Amino acid sequence: MNVDAAIAAVAAIAGLCTGVIAMLAFRWSERDQAKPTRSSLHTDAVLPPGVDTVLSVLRSSAVVLDEEDAVVKASSAAYALGLVRGGKLAVEPMLLMARDTRRDGEIRQVELDLPRRGTGRGEALAVSARVAPLGSRLVLLLVEDLTEARRIEAVRRDFVANVSHELKTPVGALSLLSEAVMDASEDPEAVTRFAGRMQIEATRLTSLVQELIDLSRVQNDDPLEDAEPVRVDELVAEAIDRCRHQAGTKQITMAAGGTAELHVWGNRGQLAAALGNLVENAVNYSPARTRVGIAARRIAAPGGDLIEVSITDQGIGISEKDRERIFERFYRVDPARSRATGGTGLGLAIVKHVAASHGGEVTVWSAEGQGSTFTLKLPEAGGVRDRVEAAAASGRRKGGNSLIEPDDLDDEDPDRSYETFTNEPPPVAHHP
Repeated sequence: MNVDAAIAAVAAIAGLCTGVIAMLAFRWSERDQAKPTRSSLHTDAVLPPGVDTVLSVLRSSAVVLDEEDAVVKASSAAYALGLVRGGKLAVEPMLLMARDTRRDGEIRQVELDLPRRGTGRGEALAVSARVAPLGSRLVLLLVEDLTEARRIEAVRRDFVANVSHELKTPVGALSLLSEAVMDASEDPEAVTRFAGRMQIEATRLTSLVQELIDLSRVQNDDPLEDAEPVRVDELVAEAIDRCRHQAGTKQITMAAGGTAELHVWGNRGQLAAALGNLVENAVNYSPARTRVGIAARRIAAPGGDLIEVSITDQGIGISEKDRERIFERFYRVDPARSRATGGTGLGLAIVKHVAASHGGEVTVWSAEGQGSTFTLKLPEAGGVRDRVEAAAASGRRKGGNSLIEPDDLDDEDPDRSYETFTNEPPPVAHHP
């Protein structure tokens, strides 16, 4: 009995010890789980109250670093710019700034040029970085992308320089020619020759000033304030009339065709200037006895039908490197030829701004020695199209010979079509 009792007592003591050990192990496990780990430090819980909300609404890229330079918080813009990779700040100069600010508490700011991610062309990303302490342990880094601002400033700077140069050239020529006229006052033939040159330079100066005014207007005015349905065939007729003299001098045939009775919505003056610039360029850069064609059609698009007007020439064509820049202000493919034709380098820039402000675009296809096709795409005036279709249906029901009655649209002749502008058949556009 004594032996059995002793065995039972030993078993009880062993069970009690096992229970105590298990309880202690459980307590230790709970305490270890409650301890802050390295990964838990990198959560929103370590940020001061309200900081997370403020960072979420900032336009700048934001990165919060702890005392070990680990990223505690980073905005999506910071990842998009490539500032944060693998939980670390990837820009060494910014990291050094953060360490200096953590050491002395001073706010620092610097502008840097960073390599753009995902491009092999060495393009720089201009940023402004500002570092400030956030509490006792954290450092806040705010990064502003200055790339677009610098690009706009460079464009503005180039624009001013180009305007100064372009104005200086004809003004200087007029000054020299006026002196030549004074010196040749007793030579009637020389006076006549110099006066003719003065007239050419004065015309060039007038054109330049007018195109600068037009460019300023299309950039600053809202074309939809005075928007109205505009008939495309009338715009084409105006463009052809504008260039008829130049085309006749070079024996260039201008042919128009495509779908009639198309309408776009916008500012009539701006649209006429844009289409006129395209046709004038086609005539100026085409050799003698060639052909310039203008064709319009309706194309389907996800956001609504578009009106596409294509201007095709058989000119010298445009090289691939120049096609990327021809819509820049004052850019000329051939400066010498532009001076000979009186070009200012602003015509295509005006076309681009007019197309963009009307919700459309302008594109170009060209091959050297084969000619070019400029295509202007603009949203169709849907309400006018519905009226045209309704009038056409009414004409068919009445059994008349004409599908559309004149009074169904306006007081102008609705039967004017592209074929009335020329006896030539519709042009065939060059397409890639």
